[in-house]
Amino acid sequence: MQRVTGVGGIFFKARDPKALGAWYAQHLGLKVEDWGGVVFRWADDRASGSTTWSPFAADTGYFAPSSSAFMVNFRVADLHALLAALRAEGCTVMDAVEESEFGKFGWVMDPEGNKVELWEPPAGC
Repeated sequence: MQRVTGVGGIFFKARDPKALGAWYAQHLGLKVEDWGGVVFRWADDRASGSTTWSPFAADTGYFAPSSSAFMVNFRVADLHALLAALRAEGCTVMDAVEESEFGKFGWVMDPEGNKVELWEPPAGC
């Protein structure tokens, strides 16, 4: 079974996400969208897709139960199959799975308590 196929996003906590986004826009040229992040579109000879960069509010609960200030999002080919395999391997997998027009999302905790987001993007993303 194919597992991770790439990095889907880098998410991290910031004291002032809007000001930090403005700094990255001014000094590093990131095209920060109104929602506060950047989507980097890419393509190679096999596929096309995107990777997201996004600061979150310092008090976000989205990274819970992790207390880490960051969360990595990995692109995956088949979310439900991977979550089942991770459970069978004894990993701590969050019960919730979210499915929307943005794709399918699931989460697993690594051995150091970092929440890892797994994302099966919709077709063409």
